[in-house]
Amino acid sequence: MSANESHEHESMIKTPQQLAVVMVMSFAIPVIGLLLMVQLVLGGINTDHSRSTPEAVAERIRPVAQVSISSGGAAGGAAKTGEEVYQSTCVACHGAGVAGAPKVGDANAWRKLLAEGQTKLVADAMKGVRGMPPKGGNPDLSNYEFERAVVFMANKSGGSFKEPAAPKPAADKAAKK
Repeated sequence: MSANESHEHESMIKTPQQLAVVMVMSFAIPVIGLLLMVQLVLGGINTDHSRSTPEAVAERIRPVAQVSISSGGAAGGAAKTGEEVYQSTCVACHGAGVAGAPKVGDANAWRKLLAEGQTKLVADAMKGVRGMPPKGGNPDLSNYEFERAVVFMANKSGGSFKEPAAPKPAADKAAKK
């Protein structure tokens, strides 16, 4: 056996201390690596605890978690404007573009919808389309109020739809049903 052959099979670990260090490091390095990856995925350590207060959480989920029970229409029986309906119902999704909803003011996102025309756009939105529930999730809206909201959003996004004609009071109540 030559001198070179005996060196090929020797271990790099020569002392018990080196063995202990290698064993500790073989455990510690993967654990540290996993912890760093978890931090990367979760976005780092959150030191801003003000976003975790119950008030801050409630404010963030208010647009989609708010329950509104009403008899429809504004106080005194007057119909809501398109902007009022948008602010109370539609802004939760169309303000931020949630779940693919076209953001109000984004002419490119609305271009295809505007090309369909007012009648088709309102009819599709009324019954619900893609991820949007019927009447934007507010069944208490009259058809007139809902159409006003669609017209408001469309016109803010490059459209030139006409404000719908106000229905007669009895016809508006029947349209809610």
